This record gives sequence, C-alpha cells and structure tokens, in this order.
Amino acid sequence: MDTAPSAQPHTSTAPAAGSRRRVATAAALASAVEWYDYFVFGIAAALVLGDLYFPAGSPSAGVLAAFATFAVGFLARPLGGIVAGHLGDKRGRKPMLVLALTLMGVATTGIGLLPTYDTIGVAAPILLVLLRVAQGVAVGAQWGGAMLLATEYAPEGKRGVYGSVVQLGVPIGVVTANTVFLAAGALTTDSAFASWGWRVPFLVGLLVLALAWYIHTRVEETPAFREAERALAEQEKTEQSSPLRTILRGHLGTVLLAGGSFAVNTATFYILITGVLDYTTRELDMKKGPVLMVSLCVSLTQLVLIPAAAALSDRIGRIRIYAFGAAGIALWAVPLFLLIDTGSLLWLAVGTFVASCFLSIMYGPQAALFAELFTPEMRYTGASLGYQIAAVAGGGLAPFVMVLLLEATGTSMAVSGYIIALSVIALVSIKVLADRARPAETEAAPEVKAEAESAG
Repeated sequence: MDTAPSAQPHTSTAPAAGSRRRVATAAALASAVEWYDYFVFGIAAALVLGDLYFPAGSPSAGVLAAFATFAVGFLARPLGGIVAGHLGDKRGRKPMLVLALTLMGVATTGIGLLPTYDTIGVAAPILLVLLRVAQGVAVGAQWGGAMLLATEYAPEGKRGVYGSVVQLGVPIGVVTANTVFLAAGALTTDSAFASWGWRVPFLVGLLVLALAWYIHTRVEETPAFREAERALAEQEKTEQSSPLRTILRGHLGTVLLAGGSFAVNTATFYILITGVLDYTTRELDMKKGPVLMVSLCVSLTQLVLIPAAAALSDRIGRIRIYAFGAAGIALWAVPLFLLIDTGSLLWLAVGTFVASCFLSIMYGPQAALFAELFTPEMRYTGASLGYQIAAVAGGGLAPFVMVLLLEATGTSMAVSGYIIALSVIALVSIKVLADRARPAETEAAPEVKAEAESAG
C-alpha cells in the first residue's frame, strides 16, 4: 500500500500540557523566523533587486532575472528536505531545525551586506544566487522539523490544530516582512531606500533569528521527545535502511501526489505576495506602500483562518477541507484578476482577501495531512519531499511564469488560466490520495483506524 494514515506516537508518559505548549511555541517561532527571512527576498526582488543586481536590459528583463533568482531558492528546497529528512528520521527533529535556523540567518544577513553590481560587477549576482540557494536549503530543512515537532506531540484529536501553529509562520513572516519594508520605505527617501534602506529588513532578520535561536536552544525537550531520540538511535544501530531509499522504492507515488495537491497553493500564494506586487506597481502604476499594506492586512486575516480550518479538519476530516480550498482557488482565479485590473486598492483588497481565504482553508490542515501520509520512521523525509516538490513546481516558478505570461499575452487572464490548471492537478491528486487512504484505513489496527477516522 502506497499510503496510509498513521497513528500518533505512543510513549510511556504523555507529555505535560506545559511541555506541549513550549514545544509548539518553539516550532511556531522557528517557522515564523525562517519564513520572514525567506519572504524579504521575494519583496526585495519585486521592488529593487532587478535594478541593483541585474541592471542590463529593460525593466521587465531585470524583474525576470530577479524572480529567476527568487525561483532558484525553491529549486534548492528539496535538497534541504532530503538531507534534513534523512538525518531527522535517523537522529531526531530538533537538531535539524536548529541547523536550518543557523543557515538561514547567515544567508539572509549575507544578502543584506552584499555589494551591488555597480560595486563588484558580475560577482554580485553570482553571490546573490548562492546566498538564495542557501536560503532555499534552510527553509527546505526547516518545515519538516518544525511541523513534526508540533504534530507528533499533539493531544489526541488535535493534530490539525497543533500543526497549524507551524503553518502560522507563513502569514506571520509575510506580515513582519511587509511591516519592516513599509517602515524602511516610510523612513527613507526613494533614493535612500534603493541605496541602503532595502537592506534593513535583511539585517533585522538576524536579530529576530538570534531571539529564536536562544529560545529554541533553551527549551527543554519533553520526555517523549528524548524517548523518541533514543528509539531512533537504537534503530540506526540495528537497521541500515535509508528513509530516502524507502520513500523512493515504495512511496514515491504518495510523495508526488502530495506535491501535486499542494502546488496550486504555493503558486497562488507567491503570485499574491510577489507577482501582484510587481504587477500592480510596474504595470498598473499603483504605489508600493499601499499595495504592501493591503498584503499585510490580508495576511493578518490568515492568523485566524488557518487554525480555524485546521480545527475543523480535526472534526470532519482533512481531505474534505483541503479539497474545498483547492476548488475555491480554481473558481476565484478569474474574478481575482478582474478585480486587480481595476487598479483600485479596495478591489485589490477584496480580490486578494477571498483568494487568501481559500489558501488558508488548504494550508490549515496541510501539515497534519502530510504527516499522516507516512509512518514515523520516514515521515520527515516523505512529508518534506512532498511539500518541497510543490514549492518547486508551484511557488518558485509562479512569479517568473506570471511575468512571462503577462509579457507574452498582454492579459492577466493568462495568469488565471495558470492557476486553474494547477487547481485541476490538485483536485485530481487529492482524489487519488483519498481513494488510496480508504483501503488503508480498513486494513489498519483498530486503535489506528479509530485515530485516523477522528483525525480525518
């Protein structure tokens, strides 16, 4: 069987409520810090990186080059997921999460200090790409560790809610990144912002990371997690099987279906926070400050919608909620750009808010859903690969594809068509995953079956 729901990990002593909260807080904070550092690059790519690091050619060519560099980070994410997944399944979740935080902090600070093309020539874009690759490896390693740290210690029947605290790192990262960019823009002139103001958000990321590093290293591991680490160490001594080899030989179909189900979410998300920022400011002559404010306000609503969708999935099933979100994205793809094309801030807010609602409905239960597709000994590897494949196929290329489609067709409806095509792939993938899960639930042990039915 290619996929099956899996039971919560059982330990001799259930974690105390305080320990669960500390673990969930550490996972959520680590996720928020990582995504903040990752997102500041996307905003900078839409606003300044094209001119500063890829100055030759037309403005569109510079933006395309900057978004191509943005996409490189996504291509590196599976590498982070593979390496951290293998070691995380063998040696535990927390060490890989700490390593990911450190790598992200170094790379983000490096971008903030990097000289421009005018200063060091062709070395500038080369170093920018390398630092973006490091960011991609770091975020690819981070998601699985933070997600599993939260979901594997969730109380019975609340895996979706606990997984959603890690998912909240995305809107928190977006809100924080937009806030810092808005502040940098408000406190500097246009020339000062282009010269040094844009660097401030990258350097602020290191300060936030230092706080997260302190908290994460000082949070005491729960007895349940120490027991899991000992079990993993014993397994490594007696079994030489590789989690990655196990995934590729017997569960590759599940990984690809997971990636196919989620690509539309990542693509639409990055279209909204980076592609639309470039499109509205460059093509529709809207001011970057108000557009960033709309993005910030819309992201704030996700702080409520994501956990609400996750909690609902704990009650009525993850697949049902997940599929509803994917269908909603497909139906809203055309109205979304009809509203954006009006050039009105109000209609931009309405269009992106509704789209964000459907994204949140998918994103809330996604962590728990992906965790339940794989057994614990290969869960970090399998869930990370599924997520990062979606990131490459959807998110990393989406802003780049959006600019290409707009240049080639001259209409935003081409972008709507792109979103709809990914939505169809998502719905087909979700249907196949649901069909595979049903016989697996029937064959499961009674206690596993009961838990799977309650969790969705």
